[in-house]
Amino acid sequence: MFRELTPPAAYQELAEKSDGVLVDCRSPAEWYFTGTPDLSGLGKNVVLAAIASESGQMNPQFIDKIKSVASNETPIYIMCRVGGRSANACQILAAEGFSDLVNVIEGFEGQPNAAGHRNSVEGWKFHNLPWRQN
Repeated sequence: MFRELTPPAAYQELAEKSDGVLVDCRSPAEWYFTGTPDLSGLGKNVVLAAIASESGQMNPQFIDKIKSVASNETPIYIMCRVGGRSANACQILAAEGFSDLVNVIEGFEGQPNAAGHRNSVEGWKFHNLPWRQN
């Protein structure tokens, strides 16, 4: 139904696939406070498409947003904070007929360390991949 890749592997594929799209399905608050991936070095923009509202309700515009930037055959890489919401997004998009889906496991921030701090054991930022503060 969908593949799973670490952030470095996903970034490598995005660099190799000119039609590959990275979707950050976190919430606007997360984009603002923790930043977003930056693919400008690859000549690409990240698609910011929240899968749910701040209260956890499914975003009814999520599927339409993805359809506006990708076809059913487009390689789509989906990221959230740690990989759970993005896996859910992959399942939703697969049900809509999208066929080349990747869940970016570890997400943007990854699981917290023993002290409860993120970005220190896994995730996009931990792997020193390009990102920016919005």
